[in-house]
Amino acid sequence: MGTWGKRAEGLLARGRARPRAVNAVLVALAVGVSLWGVYTDPHDAERQWWAYALALAGSLPLWWRQRAPWAVVLACSAPTMLLSVVAHFAMPQIQLATAIAVYTVADRGRDWQRVVLLVSVVLGNVLGTRSFGGMLFSLVVSVGSFVLGSMVRELRRLAGVEAERARQVGLRAASDAARAVVEERARIAREMHDILAHAVSLMVVQAEAGPLVVRSDPDRAIRAFDAISDSGRDAMVQLRRVLGVLKEEGAAPALAPQPRLAELAGVLQRVRDSGVAVHAEIEETGPAEVQAAAFRIVQEALTNVVKHAGARHVSVKVAARGGTRLLVEVADDGTGPVPAPAGAGVDGRSGGRGLLSIRERAAACGGSAETGPRAGGTGYLVAAVLPLDV
Repeated sequence: MGTWGKRAEGLLARGRARPRAVNAVLVALAVGVSLWGVYTDPHDAERQWWAYALALAGSLPLWWRQRAPWAVVLACSAPTMLLSVVAHFAMPQIQLATAIAVYTVADRGRDWQRVVLLVSVVLGNVLGTRSFGGMLFSLVVSVGSFVLGSMVRELRRLAGVEAERARQVGLRAASDAARAVVEERARIAREMHDILAHAVSLMVVQAEAGPLVVRSDPDRAIRAFDAISDSGRDAMVQLRRVLGVLKEEGAAPALAPQPRLAELAGVLQRVRDSGVAVHAEIEETGPAEVQAAAFRIVQEALTNVVKHAGARHVSVKVAARGGTRLLVEVADDGTGPVPAPAGAGVDGRSGGRGLLSIRERAAACGGSAETGPRAGGTGYLVAAVLPLDV
């Protein structure tokens, strides 16, 4: 809708806000024009009362034009036509009441009423006007009123279409926002699960090992307690990053913690401190989203190794393949996940969701993940393939 269309719609909106005031002004103008035409009629020196009555009767019905536009145009036309027949020179140059009634039907009338009115107006002016010039002038006024009413009708329709479109856009925006909130909550829940599960698992393992060697190998006990302290501090730092995003009003998802593959060194060292030998080949490559997913997949897989596998050795490999994929593999020589009892968690271990979290993270990047026993039945393998062009 152009500038003029918007201005016209603004005027229409103000008119709709004060319908009675607008009607009162239009009725007053129509009555004034009609009575002035009778008063200035040079052929009626006595100015008969019935001429004034017909002039009033052809204008006053405009008060109800918005409620019953078809009935009003008929009510205005009948006395106007009669006055034109019996006292033609008493008619004003512009029949304002009839023009307003025609405009109203064109704007608010039904389709068949608009068609009938347009045909009647054209035929009436062509057949009923006494001069060619008068016929053209009457056609311009009456048909022009009809065209103006049709334009206003179309503007109103377009405004309704725009309003509905804006409503739909608002609904879609609200739906997208709600979905984004749900997705972000799920992502933060995965972050907190991975942070806490990994840190607590290492702390438990070290805490259980420390008392056993505190007398026989004090240095190893000290290293165990140092590992507990390091794991706790690292977990606190990562949790502060997550909670900081939650506390900051209006924080965007991009502000949420995004660990990088370079940070895996600390994770691997803490796993080594727990007594598991770790061999790692880490290629630090890929966009931030892919690196974050790879970091969490490795972290969760190592957590499972420490908690459930009973492994002595674990191999971690993160490498690019063909410049389009990032391969993530974590393989151990343990016994694999502990079989879950009835009512166990979604990933096959009691109360856990680690393997499901691995698959979800891979899928969120457009990749895939597989978990299961290694070939030959020794140990467990977590393998994921993540696209590098996300």
